[in-house]
Amino acid sequence: MNKLLLREKLLEFFQEDLGFGDRTSQWMFSNERSKATFVAKESGVFSGEMVLQEGYKLLQEDIKWTLLKRDGDALEVGDVIAEVTGPTTDILSTERVLLNLVQRMSGIATLTAKAVEQLVDSPTNVCDTRKTTPGLRMLEKHAVTCGGGRNHRLRLDDAVMIKDNHIAQCGSISAAVQRIKERAGHMMKIEVEAESLEAVKEAVEAGADVIMFDNSSVEEATEWRKVVPSHIVTEVSGGITLETLAEYGKTGVDFISIGALTHSAKALDISLDIVEED
Repeated sequence: MNKLLLREKLLEFFQEDLGFGDRTSQWMFSNERSKATFVAKESGVFSGEMVLQEGYKLLQEDIKWTLLKRDGDALEVGDVIAEVTGPTTDILSTERVLLNLVQRMSGIATLTAKAVEQLVDSPTNVCDTRKTTPGLRMLEKHAVTCGGGRNHRLRLDDAVMIKDNHIAQCGSISAAVQRIKERAGHMMKIEVEAESLEAVKEAVEAGADVIMFDNSSVEEATEWRKVVPSHIVTEVSGGITLETLAEYGKTGVDFISIGALTHSAKALDISLDIVEED
């Protein structure tokens, strides 16, 4: 994860929440100090250690923190994730932003881990999509990796992905791929979205590097995979759930991309509790 970009994001988030200052904490406390702990209220997978580290680094040097869990660690109810000591106003003023991010990321990591578990007996990998929250993509995609998943392209400039609307505008898969090949460098991968066996065959002939079987059934994905040479990466996507994941893992595709990992993950319940100092 890009630390400089993360700091910029955290500054933006803190400024959005703080405004001209936390009236409640500032008017109640002056020089008081506190110790607080981040505690898991439900089981799952933790993600967000860098958020806590960089978040507290942005505050005054007088605040100290200790991480007891690392990204990808399993959490049980009652586990202490981190401890922080310092000015009470700083701890309370930054509580909501840090909790929101860590809860969101841990929820994504937890859901991803459940998906990965469904494919434990398959060589197929789980990956995310670009269906992320604007402004949080870096964090959400990092959370997917904490749960054992892989990242699909990070941004539009990361790789070429020819979808149905591109194909419709160009007239055919072959024409679309040819246009890209005339301009793309040798390091740029080209993925083609295919919705039928005929489209898969056309993508193979056109020289695609990756072929996505879009909204295919398990039976269709199994058959379509047979006509794709081994040097071309295959992916299936669209409407796949935790309940159907294992069956899709038997199709022989290399990747299964699931938008729900980021757009539908439930935040993991984590709290920040003020405690007595030892």
